[in-house]
Amino acid sequence: MIKRYVFGTPLETDAVLNKPAACRDKPPYLGKCENALIYKMDGEDIVYGLGENVRGMNKRGWIYESNCTDDPVHLEETKSLYGAHNFILVSGEKQFGLFLDTPGKVVFDIGYTNSSQLKITLEDGDYELYIIDGGTPDDIITWFRELIGPSYLPPKWAFGFGQSRWSYASSAEVRQVAARYRENHIPLDSIYLDIDYMERYKDFTIDREAFPDFEQLVEDMKQQGIHLVPIIDGGVKIEDGYDVYEEGVKNGFFCKDEDGDDFVVGVWPGKCHFPDMLDEKARAWFGDKYKFLLDKGIEGFWNDMNEPAIFYSEKRLKKVFEKLEEYRKMNLDVNTFFEFQDLVSTISKNPEDYRSFYHTYKGKRIRHDKVHNLFGYFMTRSAGEAFERLEPDKRILMFSRASYIGMHRYGGIWTGDNKSWWSHILLNLKMMPSLNMCGFLYSGADIGGFGADATQDLVMRWMALGIFMPLMRDHSARGTRRQEAYAFEDIEAFRGIIGLRYRLLPYLYSEFMKAALKNEMYARPLGFVWPEDRIARRVEDQLLIGESIMIAPVYEQNAVGRTVYLPEEMKLLRFHGQEVTEQRVLPAGHHFLEIPLEEVVLFIRKGCLLPLASGGENVEQVDWNQLKLYGFAEKGDSYELYDDDGVSPHVILEENLRRIVLK
Repeated sequence: MIKRYVFGTPLETDAVLNKPAACRDKPPYLGKCENALIYKMDGEDIVYGLGENVRGMNKRGWIYESNCTDDPVHLEETKSLYGAHNFILVSGEKQFGLFLDTPGKVVFDIGYTNSSQLKITLEDGDYELYIIDGGTPDDIITWFRELIGPSYLPPKWAFGFGQSRWSYASSAEVRQVAARYRENHIPLDSIYLDIDYMERYKDFTIDREAFPDFEQLVEDMKQQGIHLVPIIDGGVKIEDGYDVYEEGVKNGFFCKDEDGDDFVVGVWPGKCHFPDMLDEKARAWFGDKYKFLLDKGIEGFWNDMNEPAIFYSEKRLKKVFEKLEEYRKMNLDVNTFFEFQDLVSTISKNPEDYRSFYHTYKGKRIRHDKVHNLFGYFMTRSAGEAFERLEPDKRILMFSRASYIGMHRYGGIWTGDNKSWWSHILLNLKMMPSLNMCGFLYSGADIGGFGADATQDLVMRWMALGIFMPLMRDHSARGTRRQEAYAFEDIEAFRGIIGLRYRLLPYLYSEFMKAALKNEMYARPLGFVWPEDRIARRVEDQLLIGESIMIAPVYEQNAVGRTVYLPEEMKLLRFHGQEVTEQRVLPAGHHFLEIPLEEVVLFIRKGCLLPLASGGENVEQVDWNQLKLYGFAEKGDSYELYDDDGVSPHVILEENLRRIVLK
C-alpha cells in the first residue's frame, strides 16, 4: 500500500512517475513538529536506505544530510556525499518505507540526538511524503521502485572491466594502456578518459595536440574490443570563440546571479558558467551537445562535477583576497590564525555561493539552494533524453557522480572520489543495497581508491569485491601510484580475478536485468531473506547477489581469511584465478575460512544454480550458450537465464528468458 501526503506547495521534481491521489488523513507512524517528522524506534528496528552514504547498511546512530556534496575525503563523521536519496526503510515489528520528495536539504537524525528517535528535518516546509507499507522489505522496495519508474539499462559491454585514471593525457598513453592489458591477457572492455582529453578542460572539445587522431583512436580501440568513455563536466568555460559558451550566452541558457547576469564560478577550466540544467530548453540544448562525441563513435559517458562542484565564485574570491591583505599585515595569534585557515578552507563549496545563483524551473525563477539536489540528476537527464532522440535504438553507457532519485531512469552512478583505504572497500559493499533500494542498480566504486597510494593487496582484495558489482572500474587520481592491473608484481593473480568476472558474466548480467525489469534488488542484505535470524539481520559485511549466491569479501590488510556467517546450509565454491578448486557444503553457523589474496570464495544457496561461462578478454568473447552449471541442487533443478543482444533499449523480460536444467 502506498499513501501520498502533500505539505505546502511542493516543487515538482519528476522523481515519481506514478503518483497516487493525495491523502487527507494523518500519515501513519510519524509525528509532526514544525518542519520535522518524528518516529519512535523500537530497539530491534533496523533503518535501511539513504542510498549513497557513509557508515553501515543499518543507518542508526548517526545524522545524515541529503545535500549533494563534493567530498573526496569521506570519513565516518561525514554527513553528506554526492547523492541525495531521501528514501528509508524501517524494518522491525513494523515495516514501512518512507520517501520525502523535496529538492532542498533534508536532515535525517537516526538515533544520533536521541537513540530511540528518528527525526527528519526539512529546510523547506513544501514537500511530498510517501509511506509504503503492508509487506516484506522486498515488497516495499518493489512497490517504491514501481512508483519512481524503471532503472536505467546499460549496454552489455558496460558489464566488462574498465580502466580509468585522471592523467591519460594522450592517444599514445591510451594505446599503451590498451596494449599492456592485451599483451598480459587481462580482460578489458573500456578505457575512461578524464579531463585530459579536452582542449583546456572545455566540454565537447578534443585536445588535438594530445589526441590528433581521436576518431582513429576510437575505431582502433573498438577493433580490440575496447570502448573509450569520456568525461563531461558541469561547468562551461568562459572563452570567446568557444561555441558552447557563445551559444549558451546568446540563448540565455546559463544560471543567473541575483542581478540577472550569468553566474561566474571557478571549476577545472577556471572561470565558468553553469548551464541551467533545470530549464527545459537549456537541458535539451546541453543534451544535444553529446552528439559531438557520439558522431565520433563514442558509446558511453560519465558526468562529473555536477553537485555542482564550485572551486570558487568570482565574488567570494574577491572578498577572500581583500581579507587576506588584512591578515598579511597582522601578527596571527591562535584565534586569528584559525580565522585565516577557515577563510581559505571555505573558498570551495561555500554555502553562500549556492545561495547566489538562480534557475528558471518550470517557468519560475528559483534560487539554487532550493533545488540544489536536482542539478546532477537533470544534467544526466539532459543526456539520457538526448540519447533517446539521437540514438533511439542503442543503449548508451551513462553514469554520474551527483544524483537524486529519478535520475536512476537515465543513468547509473559511481560512488564518487573515494580513497585507497581498506575501510572504503567495506563502505563500497555497504552502499550497494541502499543504492539498489533507490533504483540505482548500475553502480560501483572506484576500485583501488581514487585518492592516495594503493597497495597490491588492497587493489586485489577490492577487485575480489568489484567483480560482483555491476559497474567494475579501476580509477585513480593524477599523482598517485599507478594501479592498473599490470602495474603490480603479481599480474597472474589480477588476470585470474578479473578473468573470473567474465566467467560470472552470464549470471551477473542475468540477475541485474531481471532485477531491473522486475523492480527488484540486485544486492540485498541478509536480513531481507532471513528476517527471523537475529544474527543475519545484523550482518554488515556480506551480501546476497541475485537469487543464487552470497559473497563475503576480505577487507582488512594482512588478513589471511575471515569469519563468515551462514544463516543456512550453503555450498562453498572456491576459485583460484578462474578455476574452481574446491566445492563443499558447510552447515549453518559461523566459519573461519582462509582466503589467500589470489583466491575468491562465494557461497551458493540451497536449491540454487550458478552458470559459468568459459570467459574471454572482452564481453563480446563470452559465450552465453556454452555454460557450466555449479550448484547446491539436484538433477532436474533449473536456473532462469536472461540474455539479450546487449544493445537494444527496448527489451521484454519474458522474450529473453530461457531455462537451464541441471542434468
